[in-house]
Amino acid sequence: MEDLDYDKCRHTSKHWKTMLLLAYQSLGVVYGDLGISPLYVYKSTFADDIKHSDTNVEIFGVLSFVFWTLTILPLFKYVFIVLRAHDNGEGGTFALYSLICRHVNVSLLPNRQAVDETLSNYKLESRPDKKNVSRVKMYLEKHKFLHTALLILVLLGTCMVIGDGLLTPAISVFSAVSGLELYMSGPHHEHAVVPITCFIIVCLFVLQHYGTHRVGFLFAPIVLVWLLCIGALGIYNIIHWNPQVYKALSPYYMFKFLKKTRKRGWMSLGGILLCITGSEAMFADLGHFSYAAIQIAFTSLVYPALILAYMGQAAFLSCHHPRGDHISFYVFVPEKVRLPVLILAILASVVGSQAIISGTFSIINQSLAVMTVMLVTTCLTSLVIMLCWHKPPIIAVIFLLFFGSIELLYFSASLTKFQEGAWLPILLAFILMTIMFVWHYATIKKYEFDIHNKVSLEWLLALGPSLGITRVPGIGLVFTDLTSGIPANFSRFVTNIPAFHRITVFVCVKSVPVPYVFPAERYLVGRVGPTANRTYRCIVRYGYRDVHQDIDSFENELVGRLSSFICYDWSRAYNTNSFIEDDESTSDCRLTVIGTTGFSAPPEFELDGSEQLQSVSCGFPTVESITDIIEMEPVGSRVRFSDHESETDTRPDEQMREELEDLLAGQRAGIAFIMGHSHLRAKQGSSFMKRLAVDFGYSFLKNNCRGVDVALRVPPASLLEVGMVYIV
Repeated sequence: MEDLDYDKCRHTSKHWKTMLLLAYQSLGVVYGDLGISPLYVYKSTFADDIKHSDTNVEIFGVLSFVFWTLTILPLFKYVFIVLRAHDNGEGGTFALYSLICRHVNVSLLPNRQAVDETLSNYKLESRPDKKNVSRVKMYLEKHKFLHTALLILVLLGTCMVIGDGLLTPAISVFSAVSGLELYMSGPHHEHAVVPITCFIIVCLFVLQHYGTHRVGFLFAPIVLVWLLCIGALGIYNIIHWNPQVYKALSPYYMFKFLKKTRKRGWMSLGGILLCITGSEAMFADLGHFSYAAIQIAFTSLVYPALILAYMGQAAFLSCHHPRGDHISFYVFVPEKVRLPVLILAILASVVGSQAIISGTFSIINQSLAVMTVMLVTTCLTSLVIMLCWHKPPIIAVIFLLFFGSIELLYFSASLTKFQEGAWLPILLAFILMTIMFVWHYATIKKYEFDIHNKVSLEWLLALGPSLGITRVPGIGLVFTDLTSGIPANFSRFVTNIPAFHRITVFVCVKSVPVPYVFPAERYLVGRVGPTANRTYRCIVRYGYRDVHQDIDSFENELVGRLSSFICYDWSRAYNTNSFIEDDESTSDCRLTVIGTTGFSAPPEFELDGSEQLQSVSCGFPTVESITDIIEMEPVGSRVRFSDHESETDTRPDEQMREELEDLLAGQRAGIAFIMGHSHLRAKQGSSFMKRLAVDFGYSFLKNNCRGVDVALRVPPASLLEVGMVYIV
């Protein structure tokens, strides 16, 4: 008993050490942007729209807005609610979309299968019998335009992040280095800023090669010291200038601020909004850390340090009333420590990829992007609350209205700067969203064409010497998007070259709405036709966070999975005292999940009295370790039961050995990759927008994007491309 208690305490201690280590690392990756917001919030807020007064209504009103904005959005919304809406530990806009698609049939992925729901990461909570939830679910599934609208919403939020990310590194690092003007003369400053900025940006991109955790270890000390520094400066300013500043945390001062400043105060909310820049990173970077680690770091260090920093700045401004253009973070810093704080601020700004972004320019280039992403996250999270967490719809509506109204208030304030330059990130986001949507639309049309033009199984089985078709040595991997049926590009290939490989495998590499697929669940393998035909189907499943294999490991692993399937299929037929007649066409319906295996030599089998596959020299799994899945009802297959005591022409183990030897011989002869080279054309009578998207947009993107052969690094000598024109 004492040993059990000791092991439990040891495990708990190790768990907390890991959690604290992740929380420490998250400082350097997640909280860079958010942590340096005190550098520019007050300067941006008081830039043009509002001025100081002796009553300090403006200062206290801004502090009250900052406090409640930080409390409601990053703390309440993200830390306590949104971070719980993760997808198996992954966060971000697409993670929410993936989570929704698994609970409601709104996915636009073309080759979705029911078998995908058996994945370990395909977690679904129990579905309570609630009429309101069912009605919403049925309404979403029934109206196809809502599926497209949801996808556009997700693309909008993602593209706004990318559009802002294209501008932020260059502008923010440039602004951070510009802080050197306090200690350099004008001419020297002008000639030094650009080279230093370029050098820092290059170094930042080089560091990304080392991975998130190493970058976190490198940057975390800087952010940690910075947060402790601004917290200490805040306490100093509060005690030294105005200990009563805590009264401004009351929401009453927000109403006084808006009542006095009116429209000017509403327009200044774009500057206040900058206090939460980087909040979305807590959710987007969730996959690198954990919910508990990010929560610990924010609640125990980041949030208190930021509040103290803003209170200290407000305490200083309440006793001093400088003009808006003279407000700088460094005026709050005692002169004796100003230089080391400046150096630390530049380092922290580099970590956060943004820094002392002056006045209006900071509002123009970030508020819109920040609020758009937050609004999208709010909308998607409200759907998760109702459809995935199965909470009453009223709770989802309250969440949407409460947080959405606050975000819309800030969003409307940011729009006032649209003509002054806020159009740039919106334009970039629109271009990116158009590219993504055109690609998706054309991909769907191409898949529909493949579905309507696929070839029947009977056509494949009819191919033989009587038609002048020969089977050549080797393994032919025919890549297709179809999960069933014979693709049209294969029929075109056989029509033009009356030969195909002795071992033919139809390979479908598909994405599933989960972040990761375990290697043991990645491969679905089945037969196409009778065993003598030596034709198989292999569906390779990847999550949206998985890294695709290179060609060498893919070849070896695919052959290993095929060999395991052959062993399993024959042992299954032997154990059930049945086999499928070779002279009859089998249905293309049975798929088997094949786990991790190795294949290096012809296996040795032993079938004992219990009819159990006991051992295989190349590491084949037992029958119980492999899952057999029926994807659709069998059509046209006949099963004949046999008596094992009676004599058969060929023993099952000998047939299995023969099939494995054929597979090994095919691997030795060489593997060929047969891929379609598609050309999409809009059919006659199509609208101008469709012809523009398909004939020009998609064609341009496809010609300038890496193909599957490049992604897999297929050797040119092993590649066979089949050209096809798709009229969609």
